[in-house]
Amino acid sequence: MGLRRRGRRGGGGFGPQEITVKFAIPFVGEISGVWEPVDSEREAAWELYVELATRISVVELGEDEGLLREALSSLYTVFGTTREILRRYGPAVAPRVAPGHVSFGVLAVNVLNLSIRPLLSKWHPLLTAHEATRGDHIDPVSHERRWARTAELREEINSVRRVLLSLAESLNEVAGVGDLITARVPRQAPAAETP
Repeated sequence: MGLRRRGRRGGGGFGPQEITVKFAIPFVGEISGVWEPVDSEREAAWELYVELATRISVVELGEDEGLLREALSSLYTVFGTTREILRRYGPAVAPRVAPGHVSFGVLAVNVLNLSIRPLLSKWHPLLTAHEATRGDHIDPVSHERRWARTAELREEINSVRRVLLSLAESLNEVAGVGDLITARVPRQAPAAETP
């Protein structure tokens, strides 16, 4: 994804006046364009950025970490949150734009419909069918990890995660805030005990 900063609006506004957004959606193509956000888009960008930064949907899961069901559930909740943000801010976050331009609404809805929805539509029923085969003597974690399609689903979740990270980077840039996803606070050395 490429971001290009073009100064700030006068009057102490936050965030760039314009960015170039470009990221790939597997099996679909590329979303790209110039985004000239207005203040309501910046506020909506902040809200969706916080949502993405605090979900397991943007954190890479190791092979033996987390549950696939939790990852799918987390992705599903992004729909409701995004819909709520779009309703709350209304048409101001989805204005008509010139060819080659994008808006908050265009980006958010396209990521939902072209990336998250296909994943959930395919994998939710398949995982549900597998879960239904679990006997009472097998714990849900072990049962899920024994599924023959676990690696395949993890890879598709990872593909969607990369799309969401690209979206989050754009939202972060437009909101004009610090990185909440990859920034880590350095650990402090334990204080020496005093007698």
